[in-house]
Amino acid sequence: MSFKASSLLSGDVDNLRKRSVAESTENCCEPEHHQRFPRLQTQPERLCVGPHHPDVGALATPSPDASAHHFCHFTPKCLLAVSRGTHGNSPPRQGEEGWHDGTSRTTIRVDNEVEAHREANNYKFGFRKWKGNVTEKPIEDRSDIDKELHTDLSIVKHVEAPVVTVGNIVYVFLFGWWISLIYLLICPVMCLTIFGVPYGKVCLKLAWYVIWPFGKSVQRACHLVNISAVKPTNCEIIPPQEHDDDKDAGRDKDCAPLLVSSPLPIEIPVPTLPPRKTSKHWCRVSTFLWLLLCYPVLAVVHSLACVLSWLPVFSIPIAKMNGRILTTVLLMAPEDIEIHALDKADVCETRVVLYCYQAFNVYYYKYTVLGINIFALNLLPLVFISLIAGYTDREHKYFSAETVFTIAITSIIPLSYYIGMGIASISAQSNFAVGAVVNATFGSITEMTFYITALIRGHRAGTKCYEEIVKSALAGTLIGCILFIPGICMTIGGIKHSEQRFNSRSAGVGSALLFISIGGVFAPTLFSKTFGNLVCESCSNVPGNATVPFICKDCHYDTSTADPHLVLSHIEPLVYTVSVLLPASYLIGLIFTLKTHAHIYDIQVSDGHGGQTHGHHVVHWSRWRALTVLIVATVLMASCADLCTVNIEPILSHSSVSQYFIGVTVLAMVPELPEIVNGIQFALQNNISLSLEVGSCIAVQVCMIQIPLLVLFNAFYDVGFVLVFSDIHLWASIFSVILVNYIFMDGKCDYFQGTALVVVYFILLAVYFFAPSPHSC
Repeated sequence: MSFKASSLLSGDVDNLRKRSVAESTENCCEPEHHQRFPRLQTQPERLCVGPHHPDVGALATPSPDASAHHFCHFTPKCLLAVSRGTHGNSPPRQGEEGWHDGTSRTTIRVDNEVEAHREANNYKFGFRKWKGNVTEKPIEDRSDIDKELHTDLSIVKHVEAPVVTVGNIVYVFLFGWWISLIYLLICPVMCLTIFGVPYGKVCLKLAWYVIWPFGKSVQRACHLVNISAVKPTNCEIIPPQEHDDDKDAGRDKDCAPLLVSSPLPIEIPVPTLPPRKTSKHWCRVSTFLWLLLCYPVLAVVHSLACVLSWLPVFSIPIAKMNGRILTTVLLMAPEDIEIHALDKADVCETRVVLYCYQAFNVYYYKYTVLGINIFALNLLPLVFISLIAGYTDREHKYFSAETVFTIAITSIIPLSYYIGMGIASISAQSNFAVGAVVNATFGSITEMTFYITALIRGHRAGTKCYEEIVKSALAGTLIGCILFIPGICMTIGGIKHSEQRFNSRSAGVGSALLFISIGGVFAPTLFSKTFGNLVCESCSNVPGNATVPFICKDCHYDTSTADPHLVLSHIEPLVYTVSVLLPASYLIGLIFTLKTHAHIYDIQVSDGHGGQTHGHHVVHWSRWRALTVLIVATVLMASCADLCTVNIEPILSHSSVSQYFIGVTVLAMVPELPEIVNGIQFALQNNISLSLEVGSCIAVQVCMIQIPLLVLFNAFYDVGFVLVFSDIHLWASIFSVILVNYIFMDGKCDYFQGTALVVVYFILLAVYFFAPSPHSC
């Protein structure tokens, strides 16, 4: 029963009697029935939150007295109210005059208290943003697409889509023909053994099946009876009968209709299923011949097909089909295997052994295993491949240095994902203090491991080239997080949602911190250019001829040849002072956004039931498991970073590409790919505020946490790191901050502004690409 039906008067009951039972059953008993009514669809972001939210609770939520007397009522899930910009051109809703800068309250549905904490942490300054769920959603609460992704191919569903599709035809050319050929070759082998004739016939059946399995089902021939769901044709909603001993009989008659079946009973004869007998085919000679001669060959074939179809992700249905054939169908008794074509007239769902109607599914990028995204899971073997290839083949007899570097830098992507999921899992299950500590310690561990290993490598090699690579990576991370991440999110989100609005107050806080960060980080650079020595590589002049100009090439300010008193007495103290002030500014930002001015983000968590979370939830990773994953991933990250620094030397010395370009692109942005994906997903869900927070949060952490940590590390273990950047890093970073602050002024964005940021980012990359290599390289 819908919410709208809860306010019907007693005189409307007679009109309800004319409705059929099919319509009433769908409206009353379907879990997602509340999505069908225009009254709720016109306000997609105003969900019922019960008496704790009076501004939206009266919109669609029945009163407690009324809802208590209905056969079906909706239990509100945990809700998260956050501050976001009004979408489109809709004016701010009433009752929200206390909101500033045109912001409005948006209610986000979450499933349980843990997910509510995760969403709330996304809006906290300094916390890593995470899009994926940290708890397992019950299968009945998932969308139809998600249910289809996690099916085990054992249910026959009536699908109106044709089975002759491009993807299914591609399957025939990639997998079907050679798997079918192997079955055809095994068939005569089993027939020649005389005892294996039944299995030979099975191979012949499966040969025709695997070449085109779509629209066919593999069933167990054990006299099963398919019972279709029989629905009564005449059913009505009637009020309950009155009883003398019922004190609330009058109210029940008016407000509490019951859904009952037709007064005429319908008896459906159901045949009794025979008792299932235990199969004795395991004791046959043919079974031993099958397991000895042919099953190992088919196991290799189907395992290879599983691996080849699992890695591309979108062809996972093929992997599931081959896995089910290997583990179930090939181990059944040959007389129990029957293959039937799908009857299009049958619309009921039937459970069978195997049924597949498509080879490719584009939605499998959402597929997860124990909460882990399928891409991060498939990239995990690269970590072990890089460790084996890097530490066992140090002489590069089998793998070149470029190959090992490529595998090692790619391995950082899944490790960054696991670190991010571990941080989100611990933060969602812990209080604010624990979450803040975990985010502060592990939030920058990916970049810090590479920076420190590169500085140590350069110090041992006696070259400043690695220091320049680290500075390029730092500047590249700043420029990418300021320009590219917001730009790509604005572009993709703007294409889908035309115009998106965000909280200009919170964006202003991030912009102010960016200005403070850039000013503090590049203050020693400006100081060295003011008081340092101007050094030129080559100068030409003709003695005695004043008409010929004095030409100098490749001039730059160098502090290494300056007065040692200047460096020791002025530049180093300035660097240490900045390294103290930047973390202090970060701490002030935490206090400002999370304590004294938390209303800027205005995060309110409510589940509509007095703060008590209803429903059971299963956490993918417990706190101890998440902590273990964090530690292991950190160790593996350090190993992969070490392999990157060891094998990058041939690339730096023999590559025609500028070392600046390698640092600002590959070394800077590859570890941030999981964050870029999170930002794009937020933008697609019209939550551009979090997309912008992803980039600004990383940029602020680079300046206010990572760089001071590098200075602190250099103070205890001198690797020659001096916080003085090249001119190209200085002007590119300052220009990026000014541009992005101009874009963020009006609190709204579209794909044109996002495209502008992306184009500027690529222009700066072109500058780095054509720039000459650093002097130390």
